[in-house]
Amino acid sequence: MERIGGIEKRYAWGSDTAIQERFGIGTPGQTLAEVWFGAHTLSPSVLLDESGQPEEDPLTLEDWVAADPVGTLGASVVERFGPRLPYLMKFIAPKRPLSLQVHPDKERAEARFKAEELAGIPLDSPQRLYKDPNYKPELIYAITKFEALAGFRAPRRIIEIFADLDTELAVQIVSMLRVNTSPEGIRTVVDRLLTPHTTPQAAQVEATVAAMTDRLQAGTSPSVRVDRTVMGLARSYPGDAGAVVAAMLNPVTLRPGEVLFTPPGGIHAYLSGLGVEVMASSDNVLRAGLTEKHVDCQELLNCLDYVAAPPVRIAPEWVTESTQVFYAPVDDFEFSVTRLDGRELALPGHGGRLILCLEGTPTLRDGATAGLVLHPGEVVFVRADKVPVYASGTGVVLQADIP
Repeated sequence: MERIGGIEKRYAWGSDTAIQERFGIGTPGQTLAEVWFGAHTLSPSVLLDESGQPEEDPLTLEDWVAADPVGTLGASVVERFGPRLPYLMKFIAPKRPLSLQVHPDKERAEARFKAEELAGIPLDSPQRLYKDPNYKPELIYAITKFEALAGFRAPRRIIEIFADLDTELAVQIVSMLRVNTSPEGIRTVVDRLLTPHTTPQAAQVEATVAAMTDRLQAGTSPSVRVDRTVMGLARSYPGDAGAVVAAMLNPVTLRPGEVLFTPPGGIHAYLSGLGVEVMASSDNVLRAGLTEKHVDCQELLNCLDYVAAPPVRIAPEWVTESTQVFYAPVDDFEFSVTRLDGRELALPGHGGRLILCLEGTPTLRDGATAGLVLHPGEVVFVRADKVPVYASGTGVVLQADIP
């Protein structure tokens, strides 16, 4: 059982208070968007000493796993995924909306990563799209109220959103969808909005946002929530067609303890809140708007799933009276929450696992560790060959492991 340190990510959309105040990570007043816990090659966690500090020359979790993959991950995990931890855990704290984005499937990630490697594009280049050859299905567990957009609405509902807006852009969207209400109709509209040579001018976007503002103030909006969301996005990213695409997506509000799953190809954007993400170990993000980062609309469109569907909210399954598991429909990870009531409990799980303290000061032990006290925001990695793992005390622990 090893304490590990998170890798801080200071993206512009991050909060300057959420992670710092809740977990004491980062510097108060400085933007902190994410904290990574895992063994991704670009940002592997480091092992910490007994005092919770990195050694002078710290060992990374990536190298530690690679030195004994069967012992740390388990033989079946190594057989399926190779000698690497197949998942990544993060804190995420958007204060401003994240980019409108999609993650590729595994086949495309492998092919495009190889192509960019052969082209000699450096991994740290802003033009580099594929940082690794892996896909990135992900779930988000809400610690606080968490707002997001995920997946396309039904074409009928999209038509209702735009039908009473007397702007050139809204009329075009409605016309295209009335001709074809299948996923191909959605594709036609999204291609029109995001393809570089057809994307609307900033003035057209702003006119549509202004029309939404007018109807909201007049009390005639068919969706107050949609209009407010689009107006907020337009304030952050004036003239960006991504704000109009956002009106086509399902709004999602997660209450604390709820989970949203995003499959490869699923268009989404996180808007605000504090949560924990668990995903396949990848940093492949394709952006098409609502961002200052590099945008490649065509690659996003090539990966996008245009089928209208409701957001994928995973309901938990109680596997014990204290532990609920959120089973994502992938083999790379599973996620569980255990609420401790003072008794010592065995934590169910498989393979190498990350255990994060969300609340309280629980004590963990395995066959080789006498007892390790965790505080909120602290994380340990438990080897596959150190089972079972027991937790005692009071609090809440979150766990990512490998099914």
